[in-house]
Amino acid sequence: MQLNEDTIRQIVVSVLEDMSEGSVNSNTNKQSNSVAVKSGDLSIQEIGLAEEGKSNDEVVIAVGPAFGDKLSKTMIDEKHANILREIMAGIEEEGLKARVVKNYITADVGFMGHQAAQLSGSGIGVGLQSKGTILIHQKDLNPLANLELFPQAPLLTLKTYRQIGKNAARYAKGENPDPVPTQNDQMARPKYQAISAVL
Repeated sequence: MQLNEDTIRQIVVSVLEDMSEGSVNSNTNKQSNSVAVKSGDLSIQEIGLAEEGKSNDEVVIAVGPAFGDKLSKTMIDEKHANILREIMAGIEEEGLKARVVKNYITADVGFMGHQAAQLSGSGIGVGLQSKGTILIHQKDLNPLANLELFPQAPLLTLKTYRQIGKNAARYAKGENPDPVPTQNDQMARPKYQAISAVL
């Protein structure tokens, strides 16, 4: 993702405007259901306050406040729509349903995943940051504990995101799947650290 001075300035101005209008405080208790529609691009339509699911065949995916709205791509220019589509496809391939919620409380992937698991009827949730970092969480774990964490977002492929969706569904079915294999690159952190900090 290419970030220039104008883009960063627009983000900062937007945040400052929200803070001055008091919308940060008004959104503190807001967690809206979100629905992904269209096949090419991502369109998130908020349909109300997210409630705890009653169905044990669902996995909740929590996305951050800027996901698909202020930001539409990860730090390596992968479209949010493609990533969300792959995660949902992985869940559906295992015979379960995906529900997407937009989290206004935090953008921390651990806490988003924990909130998703709390809302999920199966007790399994996925936290997905705008930059691409993702994890699988279980409702009875502490927020900073999780089932699987994928911190090196620049190394994640669409195939990996689909496999993460599959594993989340398998956990929801009570299975104990092998962790999703990922790449490791010690240079990913220094290469993307500045972009990651902005996102």
